[in-house]
Amino acid sequence: QVQLMESGGGSVQAGGSLRLSCAASGYTYSINWMGWFRHAPGQERGGVAAILIGGSPYYADSVKGRFTISQDNAKNTVYLQMNSLKPEDTAMYYCAGQSRTRWYGPLRIDSYNAWGQGTQVTVSS
Repeated sequence: QVQLMESGGGSVQAGGSLRLSCAASGYTYSINWMGWFRHAPGQERGGVAAILIGGSPYYADSVKGRFTISQDNAKNTVYLQMNSLKPEDTAMYYCAGQSRTRWYGPLRIDSYNAWGQGTQVTVSS
């Protein structure tokens, strides 16, 4: 099994930056994709960014040009650098890992089978 642990959330003013980290443990060799999702009150959980291990990133249109997903394979850690934050970015952010054969796309919740506990990001205007 794969365990994921997020860190780095917090409160920031609009226009500010935060970097989230997601450390993977367990059967990390089985992970193909890592993704970041967010869940705001009253909204469904949605994909923000994803990266193929050793490959290219994908982003939701709402964060393109502002967020950057990256990986440090030596540390089994994925990062989400968030710049130019907006109040609408306020949400609980979850890290996800995909290590099974079913695949529906990099920003689809049902593609992922391992989830972290989440870290809160609050952006004030």
